[in-house]
Amino acid sequence: MDARRVKLKVSAGFKMRGLILRPESSRFLLRVLESVSEADLEEVLERILDAVEKQPLGSSMVELSVVEAAVQDCSQACDETIDNVFNIIGAFDVPRFIFSTERKKFVPISMTNHPVPKLCGQSRDKAELFRERYTILQQRMHRHELFTPPVIGSAPDEGRNKFQLKTVEALLGSTAKVGEVIVLGMITQLKEVFLLFPHSCLFLFSSFLYTESCFVLAEGWYEDSVFHINAFGFPPTEPSSFTRAYYGNINFFGGPSSTAVKASAKLKQLEEENEDAMFVIVSDVWLDRVEVLEKIQTMFSGYSAMPPTCFIFCGNFSSAPYGRHQLRTLKESFKALADLICEYPSIHNSSRFVFVPGPEDPGPSTVLPRPPLAEHITEEFRQRVPFSVFTTNPCRVQYCSQEMVVIREDLVNKMCRNCVRLPSSNLDIPSHFVKTILSQGHLTPLPLYVCPVHWPYDYALRVYPVPDVIVFADKYDPFNVCNTDCLCINPVH
Repeated sequence: MDARRVKLKVSAGFKMRGLILRPESSRFLLRVLESVSEADLEEVLERILDAVEKQPLGSSMVELSVVEAAVQDCSQACDETIDNVFNIIGAFDVPRFIFSTERKKFVPISMTNHPVPKLCGQSRDKAELFRERYTILQQRMHRHELFTPPVIGSAPDEGRNKFQLKTVEALLGSTAKVGEVIVLGMITQLKEVFLLFPHSCLFLFSSFLYTESCFVLAEGWYEDSVFHINAFGFPPTEPSSFTRAYYGNINFFGGPSSTAVKASAKLKQLEEENEDAMFVIVSDVWLDRVEVLEKIQTMFSGYSAMPPTCFIFCGNFSSAPYGRHQLRTLKESFKALADLICEYPSIHNSSRFVFVPGPEDPGPSTVLPRPPLAEHITEEFRQRVPFSVFTTNPCRVQYCSQEMVVIREDLVNKMCRNCVRLPSSNLDIPSHFVKTILSQGHLTPLPLYVCPVHWPYDYALRVYPVPDVIVFADKYDPFNVCNTDCLCINPVH
C-alpha cells in the first residue's frame, strides 16, 4: 500500500481519538504497518489505537515509547493459542471499566482515581453502584437514534421523531411549566413511589408496572416541583455490535485476551470449523439423590459417542437445606459423580465440567457474586476429573468468539414479587423478564434488600455489552427467548 495513504490513515486515526503522534512515533508506526495488507490495515490500526489508549498518557502527544509498547501488546495479542479457545472467567476476575464523562469513553480502573475493589465495601461504594448503573444507561441512550439530534439540513419531519433527554437539574432550575419532558431515573419506594436521580428526587403520584430499582424513561410535564408522568418505558437496548463499533475492541468481558474475542479472526475461524461443539447445561443437580445420579448416568451414556465440549452444572447440589452434615454429604456426592464420569473415558478425557454454586449451597453468604464451593469439598473431585472448574456465581464462559454469562438465582420470582404493579395473567413473563434484564444492562435490577450484592463488585453483574448467551438457571419453567441478538435461556432442572 502507498506509504502516503498509510500515513494519512494513521494520522486521521489518532486525531479521531484526540491524539497527536510525534514525528519519531509516526515514522516507527509507518515501518510497522508497511507490510500490512490494505484489507487488514484498518483492523490492525484500530488495535494499536486501543493499546495506546490503555497506556498512562500524560498528554495528547504520543511518545515513541508508548507506540512501541502498544505494538508489542498487539503482537502478543495476535499470537493466540489453543488456550484462548475456552475460558471460564470468575466474577471477581472480570475487568472493571469506568465511563469517563470527560473523555466520553470507558477507561480501565487503573487509569482512574477509583480504589481497587475490596469485598467489604464502604458507603461510597453503594452510592457509586447506582451512579455507574445510571451513567452506563445514560451514555447508551444518547447514542440511540431517537435521542440523537437531527442532521443539519435534514427534512423537518425527521426532527419531530426525535426526543431530548432532560436532566433533573434542568427541571429544578425552571420556574415555568415545562412540557413534553423525558427523563431517565430509577424507581424506588420510600413512603410512596419516587423517581430517583443522581442528585435529587421528585415526587411521583402513581405507581406503575416495572420492578423496583429499575431505571425507566418517564415522559410527562414538570410544574411546581412536581413531575407529572404520562407514560413509562424501558431504556432501549443496544446490540453488542453497536457498542463495539463505538468503543472499539475493548475486552469488557474478561479473560486472557487483551482485546475483545469478537475481533479475533483466528478464533472466529476455529468456531466455524467446530460447528458441532455442544454445551450441556443443567440446573439444581441434587447429587445426594439416587434418581438424579441415575439420570446423569443415562445422559452420559447418550453423549459418550460424541462428547460435548462442556457440561455446566448449576446448584443447588444438595436437596437438603444447609446443616452440619451437608459438607460431608456433598463431598460424598461429588465422589459419586466422579465415579460416574470415570466410567465414560471419552467424556472424562474430552469434556470440560463447570460447577456454579446455588443459593443454598455452603458458602459465606447469599450475597452476589458468590465464591466457588470450598476447595476442601471439591479437592478429590478435581484430582480425579482434571478438566473441571468450580467457579463463582455468576460466571462468564468464553468459547472461541462467543460470550456466555451464567447465573444461578431465582430472579423471575423475585422480580415478579417486587414489581410496582403485578404483571397481568396473560403477560408473557419470560419475554418481559429478558427485556428488563437487557434494557437495564444488569443481571439483578432489584432492591439490594431483595437481592444483595457486594457493592464494590456490582460491575461483575453487568451485561453490557450484551453477551451472545445468558443462562438464567432459575426455578421458573424452562424458556428460550432471543432479544437484541442475545439468546436467553432457562435450562431444565
